[in-house]
Amino acid sequence: MRRTAVVALVLAALNLRPGVTSLGPVLEEVRDSLDMSGSVTGLVTSIPAACFAVVGSTAPLLARRFGASAVIAAAGGVLALGLALRPFAFDPVLFVALTALSLAGIAVANVLLPMVVKQRFPDRVGAMTGLYSMALNVGASSAAALTVPLSEAFGGDWRYGLGAWSVLAALSVPPWLALALARGRQEPHPGHTGSAVGPPPAAEGRLSRDPTTWALAVYFGLQASSAYIIIGWLPQIYRDAGLSPGTAGLLFSVSSLLGVPLSFVLSAMAGRLRNQSGLAAGIGVCGFAGFAGLWFDPAVAPWLWAILLGIANCSFPLALTMIGMRGRDGATVARLSGFVQSLGYALSIPGPLVVGVLYGHADGWRLPLSFVLLLTLIQIVAAIPAGRDRPIG
Repeated sequence: MRRTAVVALVLAALNLRPGVTSLGPVLEEVRDSLDMSGSVTGLVTSIPAACFAVVGSTAPLLARRFGASAVIAAAGGVLALGLALRPFAFDPVLFVALTALSLAGIAVANVLLPMVVKQRFPDRVGAMTGLYSMALNVGASSAAALTVPLSEAFGGDWRYGLGAWSVLAALSVPPWLALALARGRQEPHPGHTGSAVGPPPAAEGRLSRDPTTWALAVYFGLQASSAYIIIGWLPQIYRDAGLSPGTAGLLFSVSSLLGVPLSFVLSAMAGRLRNQSGLAAGIGVCGFAGFAGLWFDPAVAPWLWAILLGIANCSFPLALTMIGMRGRDGATVARLSGFVQSLGYALSIPGPLVVGVLYGHADGWRLPLSFVLLLTLIQIVAAIPAGRDRPIG
């Protein structure tokens, strides 16, 4: 079943971002169609972080109860259903609710995939994290680049361009069901400690008191905030600078596509390093430079800014690799992943929302981007303790 596990891992990863990145290129059309305000649009771009923080925290418990493969299969089904229904929402409230439903499925898989890698490929954590990070970026960039053409193929209706991604989500379900049926009750659970009740409370307490855990959570949260600001607002920044919707979507897809080779290379490199602090800080510097370029003028060197932000987006697979390397075993990685991602995504919620509010009340993008530059500086500082060689568990 090892090959099936690889296929399942890749298909799940392909679906971790299209539900989010498909929205940016047609965000203006969605806003006009549903009469969304800037604040509500900011709320939509904050939903991924909110879902990952709230729903993601339940993932380890669900996996202990039902098995990781069965839970990820169910999450894929929820994602497919939400993506199929979301485009046909008739008002902003329903659109927000169906977006949350879709992203609830992503949130569960987001937390459990590092644990699956640790359990099924314990000797190849860096390489396998790199593989599914590559798939994640392929999905993200494909959705960004193809949503507008798909919409145009259906007469220019953005609803069909968004809804098409439900098909990809549905394809991820069968291999996870196969893994669940093959393992049955024998599937190793993330909290397995020799009993059915999972890790003792004392283990969770030690985890939450570890300073490296908190450093990872802060770093994860700030990179997530940056990523969802890019996902939610980068195409709009380019469009407001005078670029066409198709070009804006293409530039955004480049920022995602760049992560395909870089995610694998950086994750594999991080897996061979004892200390990832310098690597994590360097990626943050690229992000700062990219946002600074947008602050100066998005249209001066749009491809350069997109490339720098594409490098910055590789902080996500790097963070996942660090989580896998800091935990001593699969049980610890599951708890660490749940804690870091839940707290990190909670910390990231205000970022895209504040950007939306500032955008709605400011004249142009300089004030919102000044706020983003401040967040990026803090991320660079948090990278130092997060990357230190200090095992947890």
